[in-house]
Amino acid sequence: MSSAPRSHRTDLNADLGEGSPHEAAIMPFVTSANVACGGHAGDAETMRDSLRLAAKHGVSAGAHPGFPDREGFGRREQHFASDEVTAFVREQIEALKAVAAREGVRLRHVKPHGMLYNQAVNDAALAAAVARAAADSGLPLYFGLAGEASRMLHAAEALGLVAVGEGFADRGYAPDGSLWPRGQAGALRPYAEAVDQGVRLALEGTVTAVTGEAVRVPARTLCLHGDGAEAADLARDLRAALEAAGVRVVAPGL
Repeated sequence: MSSAPRSHRTDLNADLGEGSPHEAAIMPFVTSANVACGGHAGDAETMRDSLRLAAKHGVSAGAHPGFPDREGFGRREQHFASDEVTAFVREQIEALKAVAAREGVRLRHVKPHGMLYNQAVNDAALAAAVARAAADSGLPLYFGLAGEASRMLHAAEALGLVAVGEGFADRGYAPDGSLWPRGQAGALRPYAEAVDQGVRLALEGTVTAVTGEAVRVPARTLCLHGDGAEAADLARDLRAALEAAGVRVVAPGL
């Protein structure tokens, strides 16, 4: 696992295919699109539309599987047996692969969504179950929370996937490098702070936790969420700020 972010180079990814009205405005500024594939959101039509938009703008596309929890948008804690997790994650990835094949789009990565992602950071069995489905899919890259404590990346590497540490421009951090819980003050960064935090992650691999501590986050890809009211503006301004700071914004492996 890489111990530091690549100097002056980062990927900029967004969670898309989730019904956001901002998707068409966001896509030109990102380099990777995480496409919801039927768990927390998405269906064959939205998958097709997102993949076409990604192809139009030369954006690398990947699968964004989540807990099968549409009512809670995949952001509620869930508990399944490991084989069930592998099965529903694999099913979602395969659904997106089928649409991508019809559209002639090559998928390159898997990034879990929401609470599936957050729980896998600390739960070794869950992390292994999700990574197993990703490895079975044949997609080479796996996006997971950056940091040595992240079980996601260790599980992915153990199965031969290329683990890509992820940092969040628009989320608050706890002192241990985990994401500050949604619903609590500081969980979402204000617009201007998110731009600054994204640039700092790319250049220094650090953030300031909600509680004030400096936290090391060796990220190779930066995420911004596609469902916020300022999502399109943030995508545009963060991309511009990264490039102004001398950061090359490009999808992993390219």
